[in-house]
Amino acid sequence: MRKRENLMNLNKQNNYSSFWLDNGWDNNSSIFDEEEKKKGVDLIALASYRRAISNFVSIVTGESDIKVTFNSTGDSYTDGKAVTISSKLDDKLFDSTVGLALHEGSHIKLSDFEFLKQLRTNIPQEYYHRGLSVGFQEYEVAEKVKGLLNYVEDRRIDYFVFTNSPGYKGYYHSMYDKYFHSKIIDKALQTDEHTSVDWDSYIFRIINLTNSNSDLDALPGLRKIHSLIFGSVKNLKSTKEAFDVALKVFDVILKELTSVKAANDSQSQQKQEGAGGDESVEAGNGGGESGETGDDAGESSEGISDEELADAIESGNVGQSNSAGGKKVELSDAQKRTLQNAIKKQEKFMSGDISKKKLSKKDKSAMDAVEAAGMSYVDVAGATSEYTGKKIPTKVLMVKKFNKALAESQTISMITSPEYKWGMEQRQEVIDKGLVMGTMLGKKLQVRGESRETKWSRLDSGRIDKRLVAELGFGNSRVFKTTFTESYSDAHIHISVDASGSMNGGKWDNTQTAVAAIAKACSMINNVDCVISYRSTQNTNNSNGYGRRGGKDYPLMLIAYDSRVDKISKVKNLFPLLRASGTTPEGLCFESILKEIEPATADKESYFLNFSDGMPMFGNDDISYHYDTAINHTAKMVKEIRSRGVKVLSYFISGRYDYRSETQTFTKMYGKDAQFVDVTSVLPIAKTMNKKFLEK
Repeated sequence: MRKRENLMNLNKQNNYSSFWLDNGWDNNSSIFDEEEKKKGVDLIALASYRRAISNFVSIVTGESDIKVTFNSTGDSYTDGKAVTISSKLDDKLFDSTVGLALHEGSHIKLSDFEFLKQLRTNIPQEYYHRGLSVGFQEYEVAEKVKGLLNYVEDRRIDYFVFTNSPGYKGYYHSMYDKYFHSKIIDKALQTDEHTSVDWDSYIFRIINLTNSNSDLDALPGLRKIHSLIFGSVKNLKSTKEAFDVALKVFDVILKELTSVKAANDSQSQQKQEGAGGDESVEAGNGGGESGETGDDAGESSEGISDEELADAIESGNVGQSNSAGGKKVELSDAQKRTLQNAIKKQEKFMSGDISKKKLSKKDKSAMDAVEAAGMSYVDVAGATSEYTGKKIPTKVLMVKKFNKALAESQTISMITSPEYKWGMEQRQEVIDKGLVMGTMLGKKLQVRGESRETKWSRLDSGRIDKRLVAELGFGNSRVFKTTFTESYSDAHIHISVDASGSMNGGKWDNTQTAVAAIAKACSMINNVDCVISYRSTQNTNNSNGYGRRGGKDYPLMLIAYDSRVDKISKVKNLFPLLRASGTTPEGLCFESILKEIEPATADKESYFLNFSDGMPMFGNDDISYHYDTAINHTAKMVKEIRSRGVKVLSYFISGRYDYRSETQTFTKMYGKDAQFVDVTSVLPIAKTMNKKFLEK
């Protein structure tokens, strides 16, 4: 198998990114493919990709202020300040997109954009005169030199990444494969296509010098051009130095074009004079330096070594001559048309004019809200299959910051848009009722944040009581005092609420009231922190929060309130927007927030308060999470929480009188201290919790 094929197989397996991205895709996508039309956009995934790519760009360039963004209007290009990436982005396209972003980001760091703006005036006049002699106007000379400079500058930039961040080579390999190593390009390089001594042929052959099928003998002077570029790329330190190399390459091409023109002019003159003769000068073998190869004369070019395109940049050892025997491959007319389209897109890449699918303004605004909310997918080991005994991994959608912008984006199904007024008045009353109750309870609990001092005097040891010093002369040695301070330990409480669809109605209203009451009471105590999270499910194409449109379901974990960073007004203003929906992925959600639950310490108590109304259940393409699998996994996660010194208090909210059939299962998951409460008796839970807080 050829080395090129090995590299392509590596990319098809996505080995470079599979350590953190999903497996099981093949990388057949190409710049030459038509854009796919998606039914919906996974904004959460896009946000995660953008964050990852932005981090990569910062690491490689050492510049933290280079922005990586999606474009919604205007052209997509590297403007010296920001890198724009395509919204046609998924696991299949991630590697090549990273490579392109690193490439563009490195341009921002290393390229002299001011020099590029003044390029036309930096070109010596002699090149304009020489260009005119072969039919190039002044503006055409400037464009052609710019194209050559872009190629040399790209090789300089890529060499910088290869040498300074070798761990990112794989992403570059994917970029090269996508934009340069299509099948039609590979095939064309093995034919007589673009072997005439003209500008288009030289550009095609130069652009594809890093392709293992490149033939350095396809054009006169091409071997010397190869030597000029790859012999100097290691030493280029600036855009100006790359420009000097580009001029030398342009000089070689001009000499070859001039020689061919002179030969053609001579031949034409001979014909006009009727000179005749058997000898003719072939266009591809003009005079000048056509037979020269410079310092690389006699060299035998090799393919890409070590299955890495890096060697093509670092050594330039590419270009296998196809002249030594064998029948040349020929392209059909259809293949020639495909080739021309491919070349045009290669040239667009060289000029930085890469087609990048834009986000709509609506999706762009929604994704900004997604990023501001800190949304991301969290990998969890998941449950163990009761049939195979193997782990069933999946992802949980984590939302760390609940805010108004997220609600307005209508991205999360359990968050109602502020514009949706139906039932809002009732939901607001539910929260307000809880806040009033919390105020009363909080007043009783304020003693928890206070300390009580008891002073003891006339002791045998301690600090001297100055009031008793005079008694030393009368034989009294008990002149010491001490102070005993009694206070409560700091406390952290994490309230986790089942927000599945079955919680709708009275269960939800009463639970929300209790949650608001506890949050308010805790806000009035100095040494108690309170975090409130909700667990449900989310469909990735559920962008408006209502109805399914064929996306994928994920467990959802929403951290709605954190007293350490949020004001209690957030509960009043935003909690009415929360609604019950989806299924019950209990243990999966618990596993995703293990790091968010503070463990108990010698100085801090920790509580995990759980509200639930049913058995765990969830399913998507990755996992079937039901019955014993879900029950056992949930029990395991609760045990893990307890192992950290956290006191777990679970309440089963039932709207039925007969819940005895579920008692055994709920106890198995949450422990013997799990409590069953009727929907109408949820409110006293707040009082129970506050009584718990007053225990020393």
